[in-house]
Amino acid sequence: MSETGLREQICVLSKSLFDRGLTHGSTGNISARTEDGGLLVSPTGTSFGRLDPARLSRFDDKGRLIDGDPPTKEMPLHSAFYETRSTAGAVVHLHSCNSVALSMLPDANEDNFLPALTPYSVMLLGKVKLLPFFVPGDPAMADAVRGLAGKRSAVMLANHGPVVAGKTVEAACNAIEELEETARLSLMLRGTPARGLSPDQIQAVVTKFDVQWDD
Repeated sequence: MSETGLREQICVLSKSLFDRGLTHGSTGNISARTEDGGLLVSPTGTSFGRLDPARLSRFDDKGRLIDGDPPTKEMPLHSAFYETRSTAGAVVHLHSCNSVALSMLPDANEDNFLPALTPYSVMLLGKVKLLPFFVPGDPAMADAVRGLAGKRSAVMLANHGPVVAGKTVEAACNAIEELEETARLSLMLRGTPARGLSPDQIQAVVTKFDVQWDD
């Protein structure tokens, strides 16, 4: 995809996420690899509903800001995913309500944050790691992601929001939407005798779709 097309796609998909309430105000940030190995990144203090393709932060392949507005303060978090996951072509971070609520519950599973309720969360996300609370912009978030050594495509920042890496902007957006919908479904079912996927059913999905599941 051309850089012009990628800039437009970032803004169109970000507005879709914003318009459907998956992030709000000036929360959330998004980035994507360019054909020359650089990055396009949403600027600091901007709204997903009003991103300007011409003002996206532009980094070269050495990580130097060469054009556009100053980038999100969560830039180290994005960089950590690109450094540790060779397949990462885009990273999305939202402040989505249901996933944040689920992260606050005392029984939240740190190693496997999302319950396996449908095959699609397994297919698109694998296991989601729940990370502890960090002050927004804290470089320690990036260190925590690096500590996963590229084994997870998605993490949940406790009391903050999910972060997902994908091969493309569209794939990353689809996956983070699946994360939020699975969190919503989990909250809806709390206190009920709901049946999630069995270990055998999970393994069947993992095998068929070649999902990285066991650490």
